[in-house]
Amino acid sequence: MRKPNDVTVKDAISKMLDVYRLRRKFDETSILSIWPEIMGTAIANRTKQIYIHDKKLFLRIESSVIKNELIMVRQGIIQKLNEHAGSEVITEMIFL
Repeated sequence: MRKPNDVTVKDAISKMLDVYRLRRKFDETSILSIWPEIMGTAIANRTKQIYIHDKKLFLRIESSVIKNELIMVRQGIIQKLNEHAGSEVITEMIFL
């Protein structure tokens, strides 16, 4: 039986992330970890470096052909990644 002041684990973790201002870093880390699943193994294997700084996703791709394809669909990728995070974590993609 639930008591009136009981909180679900999901709500407690969400509140903790907000209180300690860890939400943005948590969302960034979840995006980096989901990259291979969203983009597929072919692109993930050719991604040599990936990090997020100031709402910008920085990517180093070893294949110029894949890099050009990603440049053409960058807005769709940004939208998918932000949908996964549930908020606007990425506003721009930069290829190194």
